[in-house]
Amino acid sequence: MRTALTIAGSDSSGGAGIQADLKTMIANNVYGMSAITALTAQNTTGVSAVMEVTPEFLEQEIDMVFTDIFPDAVKIGMVSASSLIKVIAAKLVQYNAKNIVVDTVMVATSGAKLISDDAIGTLKEELIPLATVITPNIPEAEVLSGMSIKTEDDMMKAAEKIGTEFEVSVLLKGGHNVNDATDILFEDGEFTFFRGRRINNPNTHGTGCTLSSAIASNLAKGYDLKTAVKRAKDYISGALAAGLDLGHGSGPLDHGFNIPEFAADSAVLTDGRNNAAAENTAQEVGHGE
Repeated sequence: MRTALTIAGSDSSGGAGIQADLKTMIANNVYGMSAITALTAQNTTGVSAVMEVTPEFLEQEIDMVFTDIFPDAVKIGMVSASSLIKVIAAKLVQYNAKNIVVDTVMVATSGAKLISDDAIGTLKEELIPLATVITPNIPEAEVLSGMSIKTEDDMMKAAEKIGTEFEVSVLLKGGHNVNDATDILFEDGEFTFFRGRRINNPNTHGTGCTLSSAIASNLAKGYDLKTAVKRAKDYISGALAAGLDLGHGSGPLDHGFNIPEFAADSAVLTDGRNNAAAENTAQEVGHGE
């Protein structure tokens, strides 16, 4: 079995961060490991508290993974402190890590900045140049490129600018009213378009974490980057289309939709709920009559 390491924060609700990464990895037949950068108290409605680990502890976490079960790929999620980013970069260099996917989490969908300017600077200088591919959304690509992105053509220009400046492949994710879920990969001077369709599912908590982890999983299995992205896009589309509905806010994806036993159990539970709902409706109708 191939292996992958996620370096990211913990999501107590299980929909994003480390938990989403590990679920994605096992669903893609990869053994997942983790180095936690922060604990968060959160659910589908928001985050109430964050507690970062120390740089020294993060260093030990990474050392313990690399010196025992060497990962075939590494996915890096949100790291808000410059000191932690420096530790990660130094360790990736020390162990000559391969297949590094950096999910450049800097800006929330609402437009709010999630990390400091100092940390963004460290991310640009020390971590992004080590990556095999980075996966910014449009607001994050605007920060990295210094450009305003309003059209698909703007996406191409920004991806090329970022990729050329940092000498890294860039998967610029669509959405944000620019296009219909189409992502653009800039790799070795060439563009590849991954056309998508919007899936009518408001539960999208953890989509960025899931996509980047799925890409890392497929790189770990030996696929080239284009194929890894295609397979990851197919996986996340299936996880969204499964229509899991949990929590009172933007709920998580169904990470196990493609695991046969899990999917079968989910179908039985869904049928049971539907049958129960139908019986309740019939009883209510009967009482009304």
